[in-house]
Amino acid sequence: MISSLIKVEHMTGNMIIKNASQLVTCSGFKAKQGKAMSNLHIIADGAVVIENGRIIDVGKTEEVLERVTESDYKTIDATGKSVLPGFVDSHTHFVFGGYRAEEFSWRLGGEDYMEIMNRGGGIAATVAATREASKEELIKSGRKRLESMLSFGVTTVEGKSGYGLDEGTEIKQLEVMRELDDIHPIDIVRTFLGAHAIPEDFKGREGQFIDYMADDIMPQVTNRNLAEFCDVFCEKEVFSVEQSKKLLIKAKELGFKLKIHADEIFPLGGTELAAEVGVISADHLLHASDNGIAELAKCGIVATLLPGTAFSLKEAYARGRFIIDQGCAVALATDFNPGSCFTESIPLIFVLATLYMGITIEEAVTALTINGAAAVDRADRIGSIDVGKAGDVIILEFPSYKYIPYHIGVSCVEKVIKNGNLVFDKENQMNR
Repeated sequence: MISSLIKVEHMTGNMIIKNASQLVTCSGFKAKQGKAMSNLHIIADGAVVIENGRIIDVGKTEEVLERVTESDYKTIDATGKSVLPGFVDSHTHFVFGGYRAEEFSWRLGGEDYMEIMNRGGGIAATVAATREASKEELIKSGRKRLESMLSFGVTTVEGKSGYGLDEGTEIKQLEVMRELDDIHPIDIVRTFLGAHAIPEDFKGREGQFIDYMADDIMPQVTNRNLAEFCDVFCEKEVFSVEQSKKLLIKAKELGFKLKIHADEIFPLGGTELAAEVGVISADHLLHASDNGIAELAKCGIVATLLPGTAFSLKEAYARGRFIIDQGCAVALATDFNPGSCFTESIPLIFVLATLYMGITIEEAVTALTINGAAAVDRADRIGSIDVGKAGDVIILEFPSYKYIPYHIGVSCVEKVIKNGNLVFDKENQMNR
């Protein structure tokens, strides 16, 4: 495996990838809604040229090679292989201390998510471990997780705080992500999720906790440029629609872009709130109402679905087919976290979406590329193989993208290129 020790955007490369059996461009500069998600804009025998980290040409191999001097570039021959944009994992909680393996056995014994939370497990257990962990420990474990994500073809990941619920630890998590962003090839989009759960010392005073987050911590986060997004867990027995709205409005005033955990466990109305306050993405949506989904489609809000979490919790999946048919832009993400979904496996998410959510293979590719990019407000820069975008590209071992779910739960990503540099190579298993 090849993995850079410094940020690849500071060492942008020149590369030609040619003779791809399928160049799956996913072409576009904004989220694809409804039926448009099926159009992958595939070029047979395709080539892409990356110069100074940016894509400068895309097309048929013969035509592209007539326009460039091949000897000026590093060249990868992708004969018999499919080439796609790098995957965007747009919802994760990958920086945390400790693990919660015991909870998995509790769930197997029949306890549900809220029962585990009420007995001191769940988010509270990770909060305690993350508060105790040093920055160095969190950087070490976070980097290891990023390496695994890279092997699955992820070139951009969203990471949330939310395992501190206090000033020091929330800031620590975001600082860790910023440092990891500086040293690892994967780009990290940072999200402040201070309102992820109610800490013990605020039980019964949820409104005061929202004020603490909004008035004391969020200004520090924005003044220090530690996060681009603000998120909130809008859920029964966590934060009400009214409390979530108050936090999100304050976040918007401070310059944050917005996300929301909406209608995951109970149909609370978080999806409607998402449309009302203008979030970039509304996530989970297992119990989103028909009206809420219609509002997301109308507002062009990305519906980020997390099938790994439903799978892990043995819950019914979000209505992926229905949501797309209503004209929504759907993204897929892992929700990688230590409790409800301890996996960073993109192929697992892909196959769950296609087998159990009624999402087609083509729609799933869109959901993990251009729509994943839109869910982190970067569809103008990443998520497709288009001229002007970052040279973030993956090469599969097989000639078709349809092998991704077919090879169930196993990654068929052979190479990962970030900003025109090879940063992962399963074929050669090289170390740099």
